[in-house]
Amino acid sequence: MSFEIILNIIKIFGALGLFIYGMKVMSEGIQKVAGNKLRSGLSSLTNNRFGGVLTGFLTTSVIQSSSATTVMIVSFVNAGLLSLRQAIGVIMGANIGTTVTALIIVIFGFKFKITEFALPVLAIAIPLMFSRKDRFKFLGEFLVGFAILFIGLGALKELVPSELPEETQAFIGQLGSYGFLSTILMVVVGTLVTIVVQSSSAAIAITLTLCNKGIIPFEMAAAIVLGENIGTTITANIAAMVGNTHAKRAARAHLIFNIIGIVWMLIVFNPFLKLIDQLVINLGLGSPFNEVASIEDGLTAFHMSFNIINTLLLIWFVDFIAKIVTRMVPSSTDEEEIFKLKHISSRIVKTPQLSLQEAKLEMKQFGGILKGLAKAGRELLQSNDAKKTAKYHARLVELEEVTDRFNEEVSAFVIQVASEEIGNTNSHEIRDIIGICAAFEEIGDEFVRLSRNHQKLEDKNIPLDDKQLTDLMSLYSLLEESIKITADNLNKDFNNISDQKSIEIENKINQKVIKLHKKNLKGIEAGDYQVKTAMIFKDLIATIEVIGDHLLNINQGALGKYSEEDEV
Repeated sequence: MSFEIILNIIKIFGALGLFIYGMKVMSEGIQKVAGNKLRSGLSSLTNNRFGGVLTGFLTTSVIQSSSATTVMIVSFVNAGLLSLRQAIGVIMGANIGTTVTALIIVIFGFKFKITEFALPVLAIAIPLMFSRKDRFKFLGEFLVGFAILFIGLGALKELVPSELPEETQAFIGQLGSYGFLSTILMVVVGTLVTIVVQSSSAAIAITLTLCNKGIIPFEMAAAIVLGENIGTTITANIAAMVGNTHAKRAARAHLIFNIIGIVWMLIVFNPFLKLIDQLVINLGLGSPFNEVASIEDGLTAFHMSFNIINTLLLIWFVDFIAKIVTRMVPSSTDEEEIFKLKHISSRIVKTPQLSLQEAKLEMKQFGGILKGLAKAGRELLQSNDAKKTAKYHARLVELEEVTDRFNEEVSAFVIQVASEEIGNTNSHEIRDIIGICAAFEEIGDEFVRLSRNHQKLEDKNIPLDDKQLTDLMSLYSLLEESIKITADNLNKDFNNISDQKSIEIENKINQKVIKLHKKNLKGIEAGDYQVKTAMIFKDLIATIEVIGDHLLNINQGALGKYSEEDEV
């Protein structure tokens, strides 16, 4: 192989890279422009399967990436914003929406010389990117991506040779001589190409370019496009690997939907291609079987027809698909899964709004963990058995480690979100979430401190007397009430909570603590308590008070009061 051929292959990969990068920038730009509208649109228009299909179609048509749409759907399911049935409908619509991308590529990439307009588009886009207004800045990103995409496509068309060596032509001809086996082989090729480039749009651009040069015939290209429909599901399935059970099911549903479609299409493949051929001829565009210039039109018609018909057929089997994927990905019932991150993952591509929603869903688990700490703490304080005390202490240490992990991972997650382009409202939410996580982690530390102080009583063999234990548990009951209020608030939409009850119970805790400190001092003066016991009792009371303070901080953080304090 000569140096010129090697250099040309490298250039082709460079052009393809430019196309993929342009698609990425364009898609991310339009997602930023759409912002909250994407989230509200997906959550409000998916009440039935037809609404879901329409939503998926419109979303993919706007952001020009079926992979981005399906990954977003997986993220929404992961965050609890969409049910599995709703997600399947949106996925079906996304498959139709991706045909719009192919149509745009054909029109602007092959019918017109869009590369001549790329520099003027960049001339408009670059100043917009320096705008102080986010909307104009993100619109500039979209236009830059649009220009880069078609510059890459133009370069790809120029670099792919019109005439291949005779050996290569013979090899391609031989691939198409195995009848139905050739069709299967091309489906596999399309799947692999899409997996490698991680973009069905890029895979379609490659296929259209090869057709435009007359390198592959219409029937081969159509089979490759079928394979690309399978390959594009891989991105969502990779994203779902770090998601919850529902996210995995949504990704599997995308795969199942496309596989079912390809199976029935392969059964009617040749007759269907003849119908497409007749359709394109009737439109005055020539026969894709006989004219190279018509192959791209025939391929676009095939791509659109297949995805529309497949959706119209399978939309009535949404529940059936949901049952299949539910069996494929059963729910986990292991106890050890209770206090693990269930919703967030830095590997799933999403908007900042969605990321923060997922972080808030993780914080719903904080309530369960707090109740676990409170239960273990009560049992420890009331226990007279050394073995049971050791067990409760171990449980508190275990849960404290959980609070550390949740604080570290949720905070790191939202800090990563903060590194992206975010609005002012989102930055406030990020500060609130970080504040809540910090207070949550501090509560875990205080419960372990409570346990260690109680351990001192056992080590020195100076247990609390009945009056001290009664007073302590009376204070502890107020703390448990505060924890219940906090857990209830964390389980609600933060826009629908109040800190009134948490303030009231915190005041009761503080008043009780003052009374107990005075009573403790009087007990020392009267000789009712040993000084060592009284000092440890004082530490236990102080620890409970600190936990109450952190609980109030969590409730006020959920209301956004950390952000308000930052602005003062």
